Amino acid sequence: MVGGLFRNIKYNLDFWRKNIHINDNVLHSAFEVGARKVVSCLSTCIFPDKTSYPIDETMIHNGPPHSSNFGYSYAKRMIDVQNRAYFQQHGCTFTAVIPTNVFGPHDNFSIEDGHVLPGLIHKVHLAKSRGSALTVWGTGRPRRQFIYSLDLARLFIWVLREYDEVEPIILSVGEEDEVSIQEVAEAVVEAMDFHGEVTFDTTKSDGQFKKTASNGKLRAYLPDFRFTPFKQGPLAGSERPEAPTSGTRPGEPPPFPALRL
Repeated sequence: MVGGLFRNIKYNLDFWRKNIHINDNVLHSAFEVGARKVVSCLSTCIFPDKTSYPIDETMIHNGPPHSSNFGYSYAKRMIDVQNRAYFQQHGCTFTAVIPTNVFGPHDNFSIEDGHVLPGLIHKVHLAKSRGSALTVWGTGRPRRQFIYSLDLARLFIWVLREYDEVEPIILSVGEEDEVSIQEVAEAVVEAMDFHGEVTFDTTKSDGQFKKTASNGKLRAYLPDFRFTPFKQGPLAGSERPEAPTSGTRPGEPPPFPALRL
């Protein structure tokens, strides 16, 4: 069970209970049928609210998460606890990945329940069709890292095939690619050719100010992996940036044998 900031604030208990049940059902069923490997998906929001940056895989349990989504955060942390327990007691190769904010085709574009970028796309669409102003919730100052969904899919396949640690691994663009919510809004406005007024509703919560994550562990494994730049993803009208490497077709990812789908 997943949702945006305001749904998390409203339903912390539901996020805790449903995700704890999902965790146990999936992992114990996998154990019972003898699954060779399970890769679960965590989130950077599970990290402590009060922490040093950049955050890395060793810091998940170092303090309470942000109060806005504590139900979801604690439930997702328990996947890591359960993975370690299955390995200790039964030798199971159950692990987890920690993506940063994901964007791409087939997202949840609900304004109330979706994440920030698809929600903004929906809002710009409505503002254009109504000839009204675009109102962005919050101050626009919080900062986030965004990973394109097809990049994440390729990394999931690599984790399934090649990554043998039980400890989680962060799947993210680098720290230098972090952008503010205001910059995200500006990118959506530009991509969708919106020329109306843009305002920020500062009465709405910003949530956690930043969750800057290190992809140092990933880079140690895959130093040459090329991420789709934020402004060259679907917002710019193409699914991937041009890959000049020989042997690729337009739109095909750069050669990386372990990552081919």
